[in-house]
Amino acid sequence: MTIVLTIAGLLAAFLLTMALWTRRLTRQGTEMVPQLGQIVPVDGGSVHYVEKGDPANPTIVMIHGLSGQLQHFTYALMDDLANDFHVLAVDRPGCGYSTRDSAELAALPEQARMIHEFLDVKGVENAVLVGHSLGGAVALAMALDYPDETRALALLAPLTRELPGTPAVFKPLEIRTGWLRNLIGHTIAVPLARKTAPLVLRDVFAPEPPPADFLDRAGGALGLRPSAFITASQDVIGVETSLGPLSRRYKNLRVGGGILFGAEDPVLAADVHGASMTEYGLTSSILENRGHMILITTPDICADFIRRIAEKNTAEATNVDA
Repeated sequence: MTIVLTIAGLLAAFLLTMALWTRRLTRQGTEMVPQLGQIVPVDGGSVHYVEKGDPANPTIVMIHGLSGQLQHFTYALMDDLANDFHVLAVDRPGCGYSTRDSAELAALPEQARMIHEFLDVKGVENAVLVGHSLGGAVALAMALDYPDETRALALLAPLTRELPGTPAVFKPLEIRTGWLRNLIGHTIAVPLARKTAPLVLRDVFAPEPPPADFLDRAGGALGLRPSAFITASQDVIGVETSLGPLSRRYKNLRVGGGILFGAEDPVLAADVHGASMTEYGLTSSILENRGHMILITTPDICADFIRRIAEKNTAEATNVDA
């Protein structure tokens, strides 16, 4: 009995130490990356967004990927496009400074609904949706559920098909039990993330190097919070359960656009998630010697791609209206 009590005491002390360390890292992360924009309440949570450009111009809505935040777009891409468009970059529900009330809201149609509700509040119609990685799947869900309010899809390295398994770099997020997810998130997840961040960034950005200022300018420090781990874990399971039903609806896709992939993407295969979508009316383009994080490593090329998609579909819509 004494041994059991000793082990229990040591475990409790360890978890308490990790929890205190987590609180310190969380505070540092929010100080390094403060809230940039405004927050709009929606059913099931709230959406934090940054807005740039003339509202009289066509609107582009930017949706980031797994374990990300809107700073992935404000890093460089957003300012370029704001010269010609009205641009909204959002934190997906539960990410960055957005919130969501339950794990069930990680399902792709639910995330799409919450962002759509935000756009309704903002009075935005017929937006071009720019989705990166998991954000691409959310954009596809929005296009399928709200086709008359979606101008076009400009998807960057999007997740479009069911995965045979969670990519290795995100495997630690594959936790299906809510209480265990919360326990890990509030104790060991954040300190471990801080220690392993350089390796994870190397793997996600490969074959390109991650930028030295990723933690602050690209918002990476916001990942050093319990909520970031918990949300990302929920997202992994939400994708697993909802992407299959979503992909079976692609035959009903009425919104045009295109997909841009890095040929050397280490997270999502360009042929599986990009080229295969041409049968549903989306174009597919490849960047040689580029990886998954093209929105940060090649923002000029991504901006030109988005601009072409937006201008083409705006012109087509204008001709139809005429």
